Amino acid sequence: MLQVKFIKENFSKVVDSLKKRNKDFSSDLKKIIDLNDNRKEYQLKLDNHLSMVNNLSKQIGELFKNNKSTDANRLKKEVEDVKPDIKKLQDLLINTNSDLNELLCSIPNVPNEIVKKGKDEIDNEVVFESKIKSYDLDLNEHWNLAEKFNIVNFELGNKVTGSGFPVYINKGAKLQRALINYFLDKNTSAGYVEVQPPILVNEDSAFATGQLPDKEGQMYHINNDNLYLIPTAEVPITNFYRNSILNSSELPIKLTGYTPCFRREAGSYGKDVRGLNRLHQFDKVEIVRIEKPENSYKVLDEMVNHVKKILEELELPFRILKLCGGDLGFTSCLTYDFEVYSMAQKKWLEVSSVSNFENYQSNRLKLRIKLNENDKVLAHTLNGSALALPRIVASIIENNQTENGITIPKVLHKYTGFKTIN
Repeated sequence: MLQVKFIKENFSKVVDSLKKRNKDFSSDLKKIIDLNDNRKEYQLKLDNHLSMVNNLSKQIGELFKNNKSTDANRLKKEVEDVKPDIKKLQDLLINTNSDLNELLCSIPNVPNEIVKKGKDEIDNEVVFESKIKSYDLDLNEHWNLAEKFNIVNFELGNKVTGSGFPVYINKGAKLQRALINYFLDKNTSAGYVEVQPPILVNEDSAFATGQLPDKEGQMYHINNDNLYLIPTAEVPITNFYRNSILNSSELPIKLTGYTPCFRREAGSYGKDVRGLNRLHQFDKVEIVRIEKPENSYKVLDEMVNHVKKILEELELPFRILKLCGGDLGFTSCLTYDFEVYSMAQKKWLEVSSVSNFENYQSNRLKLRIKLNENDKVLAHTLNGSALALPRIVASIIENNQTENGITIPKVLHKYTGFKTIN
């Protein structure tokens, strides 16, 4: 969530930058400034009234002690006369704060200056692309190979739960576990501390990282307990530090965690959701960073290179995209997407997003860094998938198929215990 002070001091820049998202927020931003000015005015008047009542109350007590009931009752009348004004100001303050917060929550993060204006994913910029090798044999899509080698059963998952909830079997299940362990080992060897967070979060946590009120329709909600199944481990892990003040010496904070993730993916249909392409439940390993503001963009580059190395070790064809304003997530300042190439489907599949949110999340989190006795600043938060499994599995299956089966990338052999699926 943007800070009102930041909006007021950088109004033109904020308006121009947000236009990269293909919308003019100027009227809403002006309204935010006006509401905040009104809020300050009401608060000042209320404080003055309350201070006056407090002083009068002390005087009334003293007057009664000294048997000056006439003067005391006169002051009591003054207190009674001001109470309606106090109630009116309290109501105005409550309503103004509510309107201000609601409007602030509707404003997305300001794109970084290097983010280009664009309508949607068509306008994203390719910043890296690896070589795509050619094949002599006719390639099968992963859902056919999964059935042939009995490693993923989509019908069984549909029977137990519904579409988008596959069952991994035998070497398919072992490949899943191998990838999770490999990703976690790569992350911890890079200095990330492994955690195992809850997969249910409360409303405050979902709000703090920006899932509410923006993405409530995409999350599974448990009504009786008002809890949400997590769409990504970013949500619980980042919320470890909600309502926290960190000493500068505690940074950087580097965390990684594996969780199942749940997304309703409402409105998704057709060939793009077939097989492992788009699921309601999937496994993912996440990396999360909490950083000093001056370090966050250097750290973003480090995270991008980290994910890049993992994909290189998996020997998968992939590319890196810098998202344009029209495709940028609501809470992000700058995002790089990683996509692997599906040789059989002849399409790119997203497997990771690495993002810098600057202080947008930390303002909601109330996550600050203590610089000295008097000064505190909002932290910068970053996260990325390292990596999401379904499309990695799909790409491994499709891109490594041979006439005799499916070869497993060398880096996974010690984790799988086998080199081929046949």
